[in-house]
Amino acid sequence: MKRNRPSIYGLLAEFESAEHVLDAAKRAYADGYRKLEAYSPFPVEGLDEAIGFHRSRVPLIVLMGGIAGGLTGFGMECFSAIYHYPINVGGRPLFSWPAFIPVTFELTVLFAAFSAVLGMLALNGLPKPYHPLFNVERFVLHGHDRFFLCVEATDAKFDRETTKRFLESLQPKGVYEVEP
Repeated sequence: MKRNRPSIYGLLAEFESAEHVLDAAKRAYADGYRKLEAYSPFPVEGLDEAIGFHRSRVPLIVLMGGIAGGLTGFGMECFSAIYHYPINVGGRPLFSWPAFIPVTFELTVLFAAFSAVLGMLALNGLPKPYHPLFNVERFVLHGHDRFFLCVEATDAKFDRETTKRFLESLQPKGVYEVEP
C-alpha cells in the first residue's frame, strides 16, 4: 500500500525580529495550525508555548533511567554480597545495606545522565544530517539574524494556497515552499 505523501514539506515564513515571529506563531496557532516549527538564532521566551509545545518527556526518561540505575546498583551489591561471594567479616550481616549506598547513588546518577542524553537525542530525532528546510536557500540565516516559522504540509488545516495567503498576511520578509 503506497502512502499518500504531500508534494511539499511545508511553507516557511521569514521574519526579522523575535517579537514578529512570536506574534506570527501565536496567530498561526490561534488560526488552527498545529504542525508548526519555529527557528531562531537564540531562545525566544514564549515561542515554544506559542507553537503548542508544552511538555517534554525528557524528565520522565531521566527519572526512569535513575530508578533503573539505582535498582541496578543496589541489586548488584546485594547479589555479590549475599549470593555470589558471601563473606562474614567481624559478624557483620551479609545484607549490610548502608555499605551499598555509594554504588547505588553513583549508578543512579550515571544511568540518569546517560538516559538524559540518549532520550534527548531520540526525542529530537538526532542525528539528522538532512532536513528538507536545508533546501531553502535563505534558511541558512536562522543561525545569524533571522527567524522562521514553518507550517508543515502534514497539518490537518494545511492547504497550499490558503496557508500561503495566511502566512503572507503576517507580513513576513518572505514565504518559501519547502521541497521534501
